[in-house]
Amino acid sequence: MIELARKFREKISAGKPVAGPFAKTCDPAFVEVAGHAGFDFIILDAEHGPHNPYTMQNLIRAAEVSGITPIVRVDKIDETISRMLDVGAAGIEVPQVTCKEEAEAAIALAKFYPQGERGVCRYVRAANYSSMDKADYFKEANDIVVILQLEGQKAIDNLDEILSVKGYDIIFIGPYDLSQSLGVTGQVTHPKVEEKMRQIVAACKERGVAVGTFSDSTENARKWRDAGVQYLSYSVDVGIFYEACLQKRKEILEG
Repeated sequence: MIELARKFREKISAGKPVAGPFAKTCDPAFVEVAGHAGFDFIILDAEHGPHNPYTMQNLIRAAEVSGITPIVRVDKIDETISRMLDVGAAGIEVPQVTCKEEAEAAIALAKFYPQGERGVCRYVRAANYSSMDKADYFKEANDIVVILQLEGQKAIDNLDEILSVKGYDIIFIGPYDLSQSLGVTGQVTHPKVEEKMRQIVAACKERGVAVGTFSDSTENARKWRDAGVQYLSYSVDVGIFYEACLQKRKEILEG
């Protein structure tokens, strides 16, 4: 787990772009396929997916087998963060961060002392069920990746304060919730939305902070890559599968 987190962070620190999909399904095969396809990470979605720590651990195992970094998106800032880390997540993505205090709370739940106050237990999968030296585990576990997701005008209003917080790795822009916040729900390429996104990207660049976002299309993903976005989340496992099925059906029956 920690090896995958470190490998991921090395790419980000070197200024390289990384790409990966969201995963909604509970089938580990989708995760393995994404890894074998060469994606850098996969976001296992516990905010908008049917996941819990029990189902999540099997997806994380599949990620480890295929060498893809498993990032878990939780649904809120609470003990779910530590529970997902206990089952082996290499990183945590926290949605709806709107202020400095929420950012600090998320980091505190994700890291052990002295960087945080994550609940302490070494009899968990992340510590190899206690076979790992406890001193090594509590030290190395803080190398997990922390991603703060900004999705609305309130977060933009508090952007400078959020960026000043220590202990996170990436700021992620959620374009869909941002579009709703700006009154153009679902229009993620609307000028209002893109203006705010570029504002966040520029602020992150100025501070040397890595930034990420979600794109429905490869064209949009390349646009944000060229704008300096490194953490490129592309589509969702079920959406990718649907598009592939649709295209192949058309090729067979309509081509």
